[in-house]
Amino acid sequence: MSDIYYWMIPLLPLLGAAINGLLGKRFGKTFTSAVALGSVLGSLVLAIIAFVLMKAAPGQRLEICADTWINAGSLSVPFGLVFDPLSGLMSLVVTGIGFLIHIYSVGYMGKEEGYARYFSYLNLFIFFMLTLVLGSSLPLVFVGWEGVGLCSYLLIGYYYKTDYAPGAGLKAFLTNRVGDLGMVIGMMTLFAAFGTLTIGDILVHAGGLSPEAGFGVLTFATLMVFIGAAGKSAQIPLYIWLPDAMAGPTPVSALIHAATMVTSGIVLLCRLAPLFQLAPITMNAVAWVGAATAIFAATIGLLQRDIKKVLAYSTVSQLGYMFLGLGAAGFAAGFFHVFTHAWFKALLFLGAGSVITAMHHEQDLFKMGGLKEKMPITFWTMLIATLCIIGFPGTSGFASKDEILYLAFLKSPVLWVIGVLGACCTAFYMLRLLTLAFWGKPRDIHAFRHARESHATMTAPLVVLAVGSILAVGLGWPEAFGGSFAIGKFLSPSIAHGQIDAHAAHHGSHGLAWGLALISTIIVLGAAWFGWKTYKDGLTIAEARASRMSGLHKILFNKYYVDEAIERLILAPVRCFGQFLFKRVDVTVIDGVGINLPAALTRMAGDFVTLLQTGRVRNYILTMGLGTAALIWLFLK
Repeated sequence: MSDIYYWMIPLLPLLGAAINGLLGKRFGKTFTSAVALGSVLGSLVLAIIAFVLMKAAPGQRLEICADTWINAGSLSVPFGLVFDPLSGLMSLVVTGIGFLIHIYSVGYMGKEEGYARYFSYLNLFIFFMLTLVLGSSLPLVFVGWEGVGLCSYLLIGYYYKTDYAPGAGLKAFLTNRVGDLGMVIGMMTLFAAFGTLTIGDILVHAGGLSPEAGFGVLTFATLMVFIGAAGKSAQIPLYIWLPDAMAGPTPVSALIHAATMVTSGIVLLCRLAPLFQLAPITMNAVAWVGAATAIFAATIGLLQRDIKKVLAYSTVSQLGYMFLGLGAAGFAAGFFHVFTHAWFKALLFLGAGSVITAMHHEQDLFKMGGLKEKMPITFWTMLIATLCIIGFPGTSGFASKDEILYLAFLKSPVLWVIGVLGACCTAFYMLRLLTLAFWGKPRDIHAFRHARESHATMTAPLVVLAVGSILAVGLGWPEAFGGSFAIGKFLSPSIAHGQIDAHAAHHGSHGLAWGLALISTIIVLGAAWFGWKTYKDGLTIAEARASRMSGLHKILFNKYYVDEAIERLILAPVRCFGQFLFKRVDVTVIDGVGINLPAALTRMAGDFVTLLQTGRVRNYILTMGLGTAALIWLFLK
């Protein structure tokens, strides 16, 4: 395949975004849909071809370089793409699930204003995401990194006429800038250490180094990169943007905040796995931050009433598990959870969108109920996704989650305990969501009467994602559980150094792995049963428990008051300082002294000079004479 065809994988969605942005509104929705879906489908087909060619290439690696992009002094950055097992599989996830969500969006967004604008943004996001996962150098990756942040801002704020969407988009944009600063510092440090920003060259240099015994340059660099990843992938304390990002359309939540953008931090760490293996301090930080995020977000999700907010905090929690796997040296295990999560969480979000549409855009779980019979396709597909996310035995979620928990136990039993507690919370709130939405009696009779199954353009992607959620387990049944962990072997050319410790862990005690899985599964299924039991007959039991534990209930329902604390401790002082700078420095000093005072003096001088302009010739002759006499006196003095 010619090099131009590889470049068309990211460029086709960019072309679709440009066409829809310029012409979509003029030519109508059918034209817009055809361009948007056709560009992503074409990208998917080319990605499949590139994936097949990559598998047959020497070392399972294809490098396509157009030219030198940056050449300044000792810095030389190629403008190139890399197809290896990691980037190739991720490109299939981005284009494949992205195409399904584009199809779903045709039905979901059909009656919305700004149809062409929406699909232009969505295509643009696919372009930047592919740039991020395929870029051969950190600067090119950073272009995609910033691009998906821009598209996230645009799509979250899609409903710009509302009170909440623009603020949510701005919150996401600014929070990600904090992480991006860490990313830039990390890139500069890596250049200072290795003299290059090409990812392949960095990894070659890293292969000849030994792990740092203490806090060194590599530890600092990887910590900075991890801060950038924590911003994009919503880890403590930079997770605050993702729940508010649910202000955007539901397909946006499925694509950006479940399947692709939020996993970009994990993908970056996997691409730099050999480097992170040289920094044990960073690996510990990754593991513990991931574990803390997993349990913290899961507890918040227990009592949320907005169906999308429950799934948002679930996403934050699952991202924590991915980082926990990476920190435990299970880079393939962490990425496998990225892969399985992309299927079942996209399915959950799209299923939630189907429910919201049927309920006339009602998102409060306490106003739902009894939808099982009216929406059978949505119910059964969401049930499959729920079984996967709680780690029901035999599902893809079980394989990826319990592999991570096993590796976490080998690193520290405390991490395993935290992970199991987080999984219990996940099981409880997911059965709570499913029960409140589909079982029991309807709590909003008017909305229930008009509820019906969604259009085929919305239900067909649900079925495909459900099948994918089921079949994904075949790629990664862990060796610790007697499987081949095919995805680990497949990814080894990309993250070989990252698999050294994890591979050794797989050859540990199979009995220990099964024993830990048995304990965690029993506890998790108990939590799932408890969630179903609590809400199957309505809200009576839950309300009684809430009244008995009102303090804890209030804390969890209000999300530990994190947003309020940030408002008071950070945002309010910054605004106050900004007002001081505006009123005292900008208005008084800069405008008053620097600009207005010279203008006033000039105006006064002009006014004084006008007094001398009498219009009488004798006065001007007298003035000239006096001036001449003054000059003669001055020179003769």
